[in-house]
Amino acid sequence: MVNPYRQPLTHALEITLDYLDRVNDLPVASRSTNLDLQNAIAGPLPETGEDPTAILDQLVQIAEPGLNITGSGRFFGWVIGGVLPTALAADWITSTWDQNAGSAATAPSHNTVEDVAGTWLKDLFGLPASTSFTMCTGSQSGHFIALAAARHGVLAARGWDVESKGLAGAPPIRVLTTELRHISADRAIRYVGIGLDNVSSLPVDAHGSVTAESLESTLAVSDQPTIVILQAGDLSTGAYDRFDELTEIAHNHGAWVHVDGAIGLWAAASPNYRHLTQGMNKADSWVTDGHKWLNVPYDCGYCFIANPEAHSGAMSYAVSYIAHADEYRDTRDWNMEMSRRGRGFATWGALRSLGRQGVADLVDHCCQKAEQLTLGIGDLPGAEVLWAPIINQGLVRFLDPKPGATDADHDCRTDAVISNILASGEALFGGVTWNGKRAMRISVSNWRTSDADITRTLTAIQQAIESA
Repeated sequence: MVNPYRQPLTHALEITLDYLDRVNDLPVASRSTNLDLQNAIAGPLPETGEDPTAILDQLVQIAEPGLNITGSGRFFGWVIGGVLPTALAADWITSTWDQNAGSAATAPSHNTVEDVAGTWLKDLFGLPASTSFTMCTGSQSGHFIALAAARHGVLAARGWDVESKGLAGAPPIRVLTTELRHISADRAIRYVGIGLDNVSSLPVDAHGSVTAESLESTLAVSDQPTIVILQAGDLSTGAYDRFDELTEIAHNHGAWVHVDGAIGLWAAASPNYRHLTQGMNKADSWVTDGHKWLNVPYDCGYCFIANPEAHSGAMSYAVSYIAHADEYRDTRDWNMEMSRRGRGFATWGALRSLGRQGVADLVDHCCQKAEQLTLGIGDLPGAEVLWAPIINQGLVRFLDPKPGATDADHDCRTDAVISNILASGEALFGGVTWNGKRAMRISVSNWRTSDADITRTLTAIQQAIESA
């Protein structure tokens, strides 16, 4: 019997390798609008099935113009990484094996691989060996898991079983963080039922870090259950909070400390940037993404909890029809997904392909290229550096040359230059409003970004400035 998978998979391999051969020469930003894509793909469902090869060819023809080429070395938007070759290959195999990684019973091999990969990650980040761990879709779901564990922990300390009793009648929880926090933290605060009205924003210093004075004075106002969210790598600037000092203050008041490390937790893996994370290991929970700096395929995030009892208390469940064993770590006790993809295979493959030194080199490479690109843009006529990179994030803006130009004029010109860059197809950047000014955000997260990519990008930006 002919293997029915052979023809479509062989053709898919040809398509994939052709794409990867061309990836760094494709226009980096999408060339199609949503309406274009809708018009191209809309229509009634066929009455009968079609040839797999023809279907794949049509998919490529329709979809490729609408792709943002995240695998390009000149993709600098939204803190999106590329994909390492071994991680991509492992992800293909993951789809072929098609394991439901929801538990050890449904996916024994994956359960073990995820466990090992989690141990390696804790070691890379310098987290306590006793820390519990789970893989998830990304930092958004990681925040949910961590804040659910935090909710469990701070309420259990007040004698309240939130998993049994719910939040109605529970001591109200407050969250202390900064206005610079990522929106995914706000969404998680909503999802776990704490509510945004219970969030207080703390002021930051010139470096974007929470001040010890503001945290101490705010905590002293009330002894209610409290979660403090600190940052390891701000979204726009890559700024870090001072974990040693702030965590001690928070713990002195009985607060839970959660670290948003979607980008910056990875700095702990590099001897050159590890100082930024000093004291981070003293926190109570941490999240980061694999699909950013580790360059594994979407979707992949990691969540770590210093108190395994709070973690499993918030997430575990038991029913008679689901097999469970107490002698090993079962993935289903540490996240909210019953059915989940086997993200551990790609993570394990990526870490094995890099090794400890390779992970450090990847972090260093991206940070160096971010500095090279940001300062190179700053040297162009009509450009200004607003934030030189601490890690892999920088900010620049573009100045309106007319006499008496206002900040509003500079804002408009910045957006115009970004639009020109995107239209050129040479690179992709995003815009952001930072400290009341429009800026172009630079994020270097791809292992492929090279000196040639930097040079090509700087040429494109100079042309975009001249035509703005």
